[in-house]
Amino acid sequence: MLKGISPILSPDLLKVLCEMGHGDEIVLADANFPGASTAVRLVRADGLPVVTMLNAILPLFPLDSYADPLIMMQAVPGDLLDPAVEADYLQVARRYKPDAAVPLRIERNAFYERARHAFCVVMTGEVRLYGNIILKKGVIV
Repeated sequence: MLKGISPILSPDLLKVLCEMGHGDEIVLADANFPGASTAVRLVRADGLPVVTMLNAILPLFPLDSYADPLIMMQAVPGDLLDPAVEADYLQVARRYKPDAAVPLRIERNAFYERARHAFCVVMTGEVRLYGNIILKKGVIV
């Protein structure tokens, strides 16, 4: 245990967060995401929703100020997005980066491709559809 660090952050995830540099990206993936076949590095956070992970990570992790720091997947034509998912994520992000803009939405296959190049994919227990989000790390000052 460490003081001031959420106990839900595993040693593996803390190591990943520490190793990441400015501009590196981490995917907080929902339970349906093909993480094992996509990730360069995979960390498990089974049973934990993305909002819980955001609340644990963002006090330790500055979001990028030079590029879109939040990226989500666009709905596939015919699917509907639950607006509460984005609203919940943005509410947490704005606690740590008050000027955080609405997440950039990118097409499904572009999101998967971006995830293939991410520093890490964290498989969460998020069950809401389109519950994936990419965080771009900023500069620690």
